[in-house]
Amino acid sequence: MGINWSEFFVTGDPLILASQIAIVLTSVGAVAALTYFKKWKWLWKDWLTTVDHKKIGILYILVGILMFFRGGVDGLMMRAQTSVPENTFLDAQHYNEVFTTHGVVMILFVAMPLLIGVMNFVVPLQIGARDVAFPQLNALSFWLTFSGAMLFNISFVIGGSPDAGWTSYFPLAGKEFSPGIGNNFYAVALQIAGAGTLMSGINFVVTILKMRIKGMTMLKMPMFTWTSFITSIIIVASFPIFTVALALMTFDRIFGTHFFTISGGGMDMLWANLFWLWGHPEVYIVVLPAFGILSEVISTFARKTLYGYKSMVISITLIAVLSMLVWVHHFFTMGNSSAANSFFSITTMMIAIPTGVKVFNWLFTMRKGRIKFTTAMLWALAFVPNFVIGGVTGVMLAMAAADYQYHNTLFLVAHFHYVLIPGVVFPLFAAFYYWWPKMFGYILNEKIGKWHFWLFTIGFNLTFMPMFFLGLDGAVRRAYTYSEETGFGPLMLTSAIGAIILAAGFAVLVYNIYWSARYADRNISNDPWDARTLEWATASPVQHYNFAVLPEVKSLDAFWHMKKNNEIKTLNEDEIEEIHMPSNTWIPFYMGNVFLVAGFFLVFEWTIAAAIASIGIFAGLIFRSFDYDEGFHVHKDEIIKTESSWRNVGKGVKNHVS
Repeated sequence: MGINWSEFFVTGDPLILASQIAIVLTSVGAVAALTYFKKWKWLWKDWLTTVDHKKIGILYILVGILMFFRGGVDGLMMRAQTSVPENTFLDAQHYNEVFTTHGVVMILFVAMPLLIGVMNFVVPLQIGARDVAFPQLNALSFWLTFSGAMLFNISFVIGGSPDAGWTSYFPLAGKEFSPGIGNNFYAVALQIAGAGTLMSGINFVVTILKMRIKGMTMLKMPMFTWTSFITSIIIVASFPIFTVALALMTFDRIFGTHFFTISGGGMDMLWANLFWLWGHPEVYIVVLPAFGILSEVISTFARKTLYGYKSMVISITLIAVLSMLVWVHHFFTMGNSSAANSFFSITTMMIAIPTGVKVFNWLFTMRKGRIKFTTAMLWALAFVPNFVIGGVTGVMLAMAAADYQYHNTLFLVAHFHYVLIPGVVFPLFAAFYYWWPKMFGYILNEKIGKWHFWLFTIGFNLTFMPMFFLGLDGAVRRAYTYSEETGFGPLMLTSAIGAIILAAGFAVLVYNIYWSARYADRNISNDPWDARTLEWATASPVQHYNFAVLPEVKSLDAFWHMKKNNEIKTLNEDEIEEIHMPSNTWIPFYMGNVFLVAGFFLVFEWTIAAAIASIGIFAGLIFRSFDYDEGFHVHKDEIIKTESSWRNVGKGVKNHVS
């Protein structure tokens, strides 16, 4: 497209200039710190080339937290802009870019990496596996996700951010109305990250079906494993649709085809259908694992078996099926027939039934339970009323006739956030506090955690509750300004104040991680919560081979019953055998970087350079085809030494019950 080098870097905006300076200083600081503390070898060996599912899970979580900061800053900028009438903090173009990147980052580069990170860490442990079915593919999944996130993230300082909304509707997203390269970042970066997510989905389906330990039938799996399994099936079903849509978008924007461009005979509604055929199942891709987290946390801290286990399994299966049958409710106002609107209105309302079953099951689990009000449990408790608000307003939006009133207003924005923040972010925070000791060997500070809980919960409601009333009063979404005569000012200002409190809550979480890493007690039980599932039958942090001897499952909540029935086997040295584990490899890290470089060239429409860089992708695939590394064996002496370091030993035998 002949872009000038003078246009390569985004200039002229003080906020972006400050970001560019911060990126350079942070990069220089990181390199200097790694060099000064001589950590390059440690970084390469332990993290960049790892195939350990637990470390890959932690890497996903780290990326998610970093991108949470980025997406949160975007959100604060939007609230600042709309805090007073006719504000000039952001102009219309900058607001569109911030609005677009906020949505994409929060959905695809915060919620997805955080949830897949927790799945990576927990699921193999819950089913008694040594690792996932395809460890190298798992590492490649992460590095593709990371590369896609970084490619998308640099758009605001190099080339310009996408500005057609997170849904990137045509014809606005096409070259006629968006001639810059911003939406190329959207098309290419999301393809790269989406390929990584699709690989994760395939990996977890195979892992859960084929690698469960002896005795663990499907109906003895922990609920988080069940929700991860159903989520992975939805990923496999829906992500190829989005990948194809993005590929067609890339062809339209870079190679001049006309799949979606109206002037060339394309169909803009084709994009809308393909996007939401992925986009609405995506809501359940992020919500279902969060439901699994809530099930584990509520069951543990209510000290009861999850109520209605089989009905929970049936409900998540129904949600998965119905999630593929509701996409048209996103364009009730776009000229569908009354029959089509009625059908999709009914299917949308039907999905509330299995969701309601789950909420009642959690309430019945807590009924007559001996509830421990830990920080993790507080997040689970706060989920219920806040998510119900999101669900009820969703049923309102599901009525096609009423949707004409609600659709393009802040009412819809409030509903969306009342589903995704209580439905995803609250459970993720619960997961952090719950599984953190298993990841790192210490508990996040509970007192600081409660500050985090109250600030974030109050800030969330103060930010988004006013939007329901603003929407009903006619305030439209995506508008960067409004006049004083509308009367929106007081509620908009209230929302902005709530966003500041929300940000303070996130800052307290970051401080909690820092404080706990420095000062938290490391002398804790491997099972500090008196938990119910097999991941707590390991050391804290977990030994790299997971289990010295694979347990045998006889019931649901296997670890709980082992403890209560005094069935936990002592570890005799005669039972220990060498354990085969996969070797670290540089190939996934290399492939992620090559995809990043090739994608960067393609974004700028330097097709020859992109084609040359793509040769590196095929070189990596060929090298992997001739990689005959069969892994390594953990010797018996090492296993005995490792196990002896965390079990209460008596003559080579240790008991690990808290």
